[in-house]
Amino acid sequence: MKKLLLHPAAKPLVFVLCLLPFAWLVYGAFTNGLGANPAEYLIRATGDWTLRFICIVLVVTPLRTIANWPALARFRRMLGLFAYFYVVVHLLSYSGFDMGFDVGDIAHDIAKRPFILVGFLAFVLLTPLAATSFNRAIKAMGAKRWQLLHKLVYLIAGLGVLHFFWMRAGKHNFAEVAVYAAIIAVLLGWRVLQFLKKKGLQRTNNMRGQL
Repeated sequence: MKKLLLHPAAKPLVFVLCLLPFAWLVYGAFTNGLGANPAEYLIRATGDWTLRFICIVLVVTPLRTIANWPALARFRRMLGLFAYFYVVVHLLSYSGFDMGFDVGDIAHDIAKRPFILVGFLAFVLLTPLAATSFNRAIKAMGAKRWQLLHKLVYLIAGLGVLHFFWMRAGKHNFAEVAVYAAIIAVLLGWRVLQFLKKKGLQRTNNMRGQL
């Protein structure tokens, strides 16, 4: 697996796989394959894929650690940018199909409906993460500040689930919401345990150093 992850063709292959959902949506739009309400389908599907990619980004570090596949880290930036790509398409689909790109109506809708406000806030927070996802930004900011900024992904994941929850609340359909919430809870819980374990080891080492 390590050799496969480091293969020169691995990144292009992952790139193509990440584009497949978008390609399928474009194909469906041109072939009338998106159901009776294509606009709603596009908005929902791009939102779903945004949340899925956020989950995929969050699973990279646990999988890299547990399976001992350090090469997985080389895909994290690309996966994060695809999460941003899908949220941009999601926002454009909503703005165009639902609001006709009327800025006033969009602003009023965001202020009026909490689930849209939460989704828009997640988009706003994700934007600086995407904008700093290149080496020059890391050097300019410094590694510690860059890492601190990118911890916003945890808050973004929570906002994404809340956005999805409120959207489904009107139809009392929470099955998918529960799945995403459980996945994100497990991934964040793993990070909390790793943090506590690290702090415990540091405390133990400090105590040994004092003896």
